[in-house]
Amino acid sequence: MRFTKWGGQRHWEFVLEPLGDDEHGWWLGGRAGMTLRRGLEAPLIQPHDFVTLVPARGWWVASFNGTGDTDVDVYVDVTTAPVRHARAVEAVDLDLDVIRLRDGSVRVLDEDEFAAHQVRYRYPADVIERAQGSCDDLVRRITAGEEPFVHVAAGWLDRLGLSCSGG
Repeated sequence: MRFTKWGGQRHWEFVLEPLGDDEHGWWLGGRAGMTLRRGLEAPLIQPHDFVTLVPARGWWVASFNGTGDTDVDVYVDVTTAPVRHARAVEAVDLDLDVIRLRDGSVRVLDEDEFAAHQVRYRYPADVIERAQGSCDDLVRRITAGEEPFVHVAAGWLDRLGLSCSGG
């Protein structure tokens, strides 16, 4: 996974294992102990397993956390439409994030960053519109409990756990 910021600045980069495809998109897995790197900062150690969905359609990438020391169940980055290459997925992070906490509450993060970056980086009007529309749609879908944000994601987390234990 390679995320950049507008203008090509490096953002997050990490290696995931392919799990499979379904009607929702391409599912990838990350395991506790793997490293993630943001820009040129020192690598971070991932504390728990997670699965990531690169959607078949949409301006976002979603990660679903397994059990562990986090209150965040679902974390969705609003991005440009992710581009899937043979060995990588690339997307431009557009600041807005939609999360669902384990208590079921849904929140939007970084609205202030999105507003500031619209001016600083001169996001085109259509990018602003698509990003905000994606954010609003994600809030609606996640709050309503639509798939793939509930049972489908849980099934892929189970699959990651089975492959971890050799099953």
